[in-house]
Amino acid sequence: MRLSLLTRWTAMIATLLTLGMLIALALLYYLPDQPLLVLAICLLCVLPIGIITIRAQLETMLSLFRALSGTVTSYRDGDFSFSLHWPQNDELSDLVAAHNALGDVLRQQRLDLVQRELLLDTMVQNTPVAMLLHNDSGTIVYANIAARQLLYQGHKLEGHKLDTILAQATPALREALDRGGDGLFTSSGADPAADAENEEVFHLARRRFHLNGRQHELLLLRQLTMELRRQEVQTWKKVIRVISHELNNSLAPLTSLAHSGAELVRRGQTGRLPQILATIEERTRHLENFILGYARFAKLPAPRATPHHWEEFLAQLGELAEFQLLGTPPAEPASFDTAQLQQALLNLIKNAHESGSPADAVTLEVRPLPGAVRIDVHDRGPGMSETVLANALVPFYSTKRSGTGLGLALAREIAEAHGGRILLANRAGGGLSVTLFLPVSSTYN
Repeated sequence: MRLSLLTRWTAMIATLLTLGMLIALALLYYLPDQPLLVLAICLLCVLPIGIITIRAQLETMLSLFRALSGTVTSYRDGDFSFSLHWPQNDELSDLVAAHNALGDVLRQQRLDLVQRELLLDTMVQNTPVAMLLHNDSGTIVYANIAARQLLYQGHKLEGHKLDTILAQATPALREALDRGGDGLFTSSGADPAADAENEEVFHLARRRFHLNGRQHELLLLRQLTMELRRQEVQTWKKVIRVISHELNNSLAPLTSLAHSGAELVRRGQTGRLPQILATIEERTRHLENFILGYARFAKLPAPRATPHHWEEFLAQLGELAEFQLLGTPPAEPASFDTAQLQQALLNLIKNAHESGSPADAVTLEVRPLPGAVRIDVHDRGPGMSETVLANALVPFYSTKRSGTGLGLALAREIAEAHGGRILLANRAGGGLSVTLFLPVSSTYN
């Protein structure tokens, strides 16, 4: 049966008043002429009983409040193993039940958190990526198994100074850390004279953040050797397929034409020989250009930058390819490798014409930027899909049946060799924009 605090205290006070009244009535029967004495006697009888009763009730409640305070302190310290009991069925029992339910929820959440932390720690410890965390004083505070095996022969790294551990590491790793930022580096192990087959390629990533009020840095070392070798094999397979396809397409008609020419000579019918020889010459030149394109991409030399005026350079380019020049080129000269930049732009203009764009819609524009020059080649062809845009700069990727996939890749290689970059974007209203950014203050060897 539920009995609220208000009802219980009201009943207790009513009981005390009733007891006082009964005592007063009894005393008035014997002492009718002394009401003050009767009142005093009633107070002396009822007050001690009331104080004792109220004190007992309050002491029980105060004990509960102290227990609640203690369990809250335990919750704050991460101990959720306590629960409380209240024998009465009143509002305080509801408070105790809610408190116990909160403890159960926190206990379950703590258990789930421990399980997740255990799972996360297991994953981090067994990941092939070496993970190393150190604080601002250079002390290592965490290292997983891969980091221990890579840097300390499997021994524990926590508590050691990072500089001490790096003193035993490969020079390539130390140089990568000294450079700062993310990047790739190649390590040949302890033996610097080891051959290329034993070299390992790693990617270094580093992130800084605050932990417990202190600056920390997380180092991630990922071994990429096997992945790069797989990609290398796939690339070579694709190169071989493309070259084989192109060679077959050229050699098969050459063989047929040579046989036809020999048969005509045998018969004394030499009238068609000039046409056959011209076709053989055309296919041979195509094959030669195809091979030269691969060789040029594979053996691109370092750019030899010399100062050039844009008007003169663009005039020479206009003699080799058809395009419309937009705007006025910069008056200030820029340093670049003439042959390489010319080859890159010829590839871009050629692609623009082959896109199906009207010839007069193929335009070129050179604009100065702070510390750089922007070169845009525009066309009004169909543009590119998102998939093609994402892969167009990848070597050997082509959507053309007879394409080699080297034109844009070579332009990208030339731009990056000059310290610049290349971007592709579809134009509003149809067409494609290819943008080259070249620094104007760089020098090259």
